[in-house]
Amino acid sequence: MSTQTTSLTSELQNYFGFNSFKREQETIIRNVLDGNDTFVVMPTGGGKSMCYQLPALISEGCAIVISPLIALMKNQVDAIRGFNESDSIAHVLNSSLSKRDIAQVKEDVAAGKTKLLYVAPESLTKEENVYFLKNQKISFYAIDEAHCISEWGHDFRPEYRNIQKIVNSIGRAPIIALTATATPKVREDITKNLGIDDCKVFLDSFNRDNLYYDIRPKIDVEKEIIKYIKQNTGKSGIVYCLSRKKVEEIAETLQVNGISALPYHAGLEAKTRVKHQDAFLMEEVDVIVATIAFGMGIDKPDIRFVIHHDIPKSLESYYQETGRAGRDGSEGNLVTFYSYKDIEKLEKFLQGKPVAEQEVGRQLILETISFAETSMCRRKYILHYFGESFDEKGCNEMCDNCRHPKPKFEGKGYVQQLLKTVDAIRERLKAKEIVKIIVGESNTLIKQHKAESLEVYGQGTAKSKHFWHSVIRQAMVQKLITKEIETYGIIKISDKGRKFMINPHEFLLTEDHDYDAINAKNAANNIKGAAADMVLFGILKDLRKKVAKEKGLPPAIIFSEPSLTDMANQFPISIEDLSQIHGVGQGKARKFGQKFIDCIKQYVDENDIERPLDMVVKTVANKSSNKVYIIQSIDRKLPIDDIASAKGMKVDELLTEIETIVESGTRVDLNYYIQDILDEYQEKELEEFFKESEEGSFEEARTEFEEDEYTDEELRLFRIKFISEVAN
Repeated sequence: MSTQTTSLTSELQNYFGFNSFKREQETIIRNVLDGNDTFVVMPTGGGKSMCYQLPALISEGCAIVISPLIALMKNQVDAIRGFNESDSIAHVLNSSLSKRDIAQVKEDVAAGKTKLLYVAPESLTKEENVYFLKNQKISFYAIDEAHCISEWGHDFRPEYRNIQKIVNSIGRAPIIALTATATPKVREDITKNLGIDDCKVFLDSFNRDNLYYDIRPKIDVEKEIIKYIKQNTGKSGIVYCLSRKKVEEIAETLQVNGISALPYHAGLEAKTRVKHQDAFLMEEVDVIVATIAFGMGIDKPDIRFVIHHDIPKSLESYYQETGRAGRDGSEGNLVTFYSYKDIEKLEKFLQGKPVAEQEVGRQLILETISFAETSMCRRKYILHYFGESFDEKGCNEMCDNCRHPKPKFEGKGYVQQLLKTVDAIRERLKAKEIVKIIVGESNTLIKQHKAESLEVYGQGTAKSKHFWHSVIRQAMVQKLITKEIETYGIIKISDKGRKFMINPHEFLLTEDHDYDAINAKNAANNIKGAAADMVLFGILKDLRKKVAKEKGLPPAIIFSEPSLTDMANQFPISIEDLSQIHGVGQGKARKFGQKFIDCIKQYVDENDIERPLDMVVKTVANKSSNKVYIIQSIDRKLPIDDIASAKGMKVDELLTEIETIVESGTRVDLNYYIQDILDEYQEKELEEFFKESEEGSFEEARTEFEEDEYTDEELRLFRIKFISEVAN
């Protein structure tokens, strides 16, 4: 390989038009040109691709760039071709090409025209490709997104773990591995797997000082996302979701609320994915709602926010995905909604996987929980996770915990208790077990280590497990305890921790966030169903009584009390707004709504009430398969028992579903079934009862009639018919 690199800056200027290198780019490039194996860890937007693109262009032969995504390869090839007169300078070799395209690529490589050949690991294993490349001059191999090699990485890909074998079969040449996210454990895994243990490692800072880290409790999440995006109108952003279904739902919800958004996930057709990605890159849409299939290597420097609807499965994923914001050095806001229920979903995904993979997955999830719940500087925490020290003063209030700090308290005694416990169990257990020992709980592992007989067992029962996990996290960041790389997750006491045990000193702690408790409190408040404006609630209740009298119907048939409560919280001032209120729907809004919205509008104007930006979140019509099937089955006049058994339901469960459907304004015609079970006199009797009743509820009817007169099923069915006919 050529080492004539006296003027790399002029080559940079010549090929790319830049006058200077970023950070360590020049040193890295010289190391590659000198024929050395190289490992580069550089944050997103730090200029990783230049570290192999420039040396490839000025070296003899063709560099093979192993990359995980077709979209990423295409993006980079287009960029390089943009700097060069000939398209032959860079090619992709993957499953998207026709036979004619593949022949052209091989012809250009053999003629020495191609300097960069982008290949997916799957394409590289094909015998015909290995045979062809064996006979070419390979300048070096670049493994992009190298964290894919590691099972500890956020995107484990088995094909990536065969790269060393493939490289050896083609012919060994220098290797440069590059990633934007790698903990010490992942770095060790990558170098070992590639057989580059003696490589030069270039470790850039993981700190992105323009990014603002913000974790929020997962309450009214769709409303919060809409509110946030509307406050940032016209700015580019990504909303990440865990599942394809949720991506579709959120994208549709954003669209009906006037936000320019498109979905992106692996389940969409390739053409659609490319079209949506290009629309985002070309600023035809503001927001992409995506699974993690979107974003790797996307060259859009002005993404202003990244929202996580669901917490990612690892901190590597989180860092990689959030790193797509603010790559131009300007504003980048990272908002993540956290609920422990999401963690339980992630743990369910691990079921059925090999035990070793489950163990790794659980450990990564634990790290994510720790980051979400910590009350310390988030920047300090995440940098510590990637093996980098950081003084939180340098955060400059660019995380929620530094901007809104929780009070600190003296925690020396708690830290001593923790260290004594780790020492007593001879540094053989993980955080979960250590906390259980401190609070006096047990499991099989604790019994095996006979920890119940230790003096430390149950010594910390005055505090919760949540609190003790917080002490572990903070002691770890202060380097009093560590996690072993080989036996990842086992807690060890560091030299610094041993000194603390002998000579304890002041140790300030903060109580961590308990988002689970926040969510539970919010749920309890929702159950109470208190109206935000009790005066308006009273006015609406009086109006309901008046309208009910005019119509000759029970007040609750007009609008239920929870619906009035929601109106007093949301202040709907149009039929469209009203149709989004709990238990209303389009039919009911049009039938009874005008007087109510006139009343609310007058109240809002007279009292100068400022309606919030996200006042009413328009919802997408519920298209659940159950709802559609039930309505279609009733239209086809199928027996109720048959509809229930077809969906694996009990009849009372089916009736609850039908009640929900009609109470939200959809009309269903059950006359065909009711006429078979009730005679004319019974129908008339029940109609008179429901017309004159106070609430029009099933409970009221059950109290009025004896069980030998009407069964529960008959009363519920007639009530559904009554609401459907008179209220919808």
